[in-house]
Amino acid sequence: MTKEAYQTLSVETSGRVAVVTLRRADQLNAMNKRMQGEITAAFEALSQDEGIGAIVVTGEGRGFMAGADIKEYAAQTGADFDAFQAAGTRMYAAIEDNRKPVIAALNGYALGGGMELVLCCDIVIANQFAKLGLPEIKLGLVPGGGGTQRSVAKLGRNRANMLLMTGAIVPASEFVDTGLVNEVVDAEKLMSRALELAEMIAAEPPAAIEGLKRLTAHAARGDLAKGLAMERDILGELYRSEIGQKRVREFAEKSAARAGKAN
Repeated sequence: MTKEAYQTLSVETSGRVAVVTLRRADQLNAMNKRMQGEITAAFEALSQDEGIGAIVVTGEGRGFMAGADIKEYAAQTGADFDAFQAAGTRMYAAIEDNRKPVIAALNGYALGGGMELVLCCDIVIANQFAKLGLPEIKLGLVPGGGGTQRSVAKLGRNRANMLLMTGAIVPASEFVDTGLVNEVVDAEKLMSRALELAEMIAAEPPAAIEGLKRLTAHAARGDLAKGLAMERDILGELYRSEIGQKRVREFAEKSAARAGKAN
């Protein structure tokens, strides 16, 4: 087994399977700028690695990924925010358009950007404690990493609207009948099941697997590029609005206060 060195995640390979583990457990693996860049770098490298046939992505601790780090959000200028969103587009594409199948092993909360990451994956296995949601509306915002576009594509418009407009956080088991989550397994079996699937897929002819991924993506995709651009434009307007700024600051202050009490 080999391991690559990153600060906010780890990449371990065994045979033809790579495991990417998000490692900001004290923040429920909330994504800051460094993690965003490291996810992009890791997945772009794995896509080009001919020795890898499948990728598993999971989180450390109780969270898969609890969205963007709102404390960092609150400190961003408008230009910083736009750059972060643009970099996010590249990050999600590195997963969705990866040449290798990506299996999400949901060990806990996948919220906001975390659920957006899940929406980019090819297969999703969850434990019984995993929950998903797109709660950006609680900040007076909309998702900016493809959440509005990919949730409709994978869940249907009405189910997506229920999530997006209420900000509900929903058990993974409720997404099985939609097809977003393939299986829910006991927590102790999560990684073994994800690795079993990854090894099974990685053992098949790489060109055929890559071809299947491209074909199913084409079948599912409408005018995604236009939708993603619209999403970023609306999010940018909302982030700069009075209520968006107020709610982001309030969330960041509450988060900092909770962290202070924990220490």
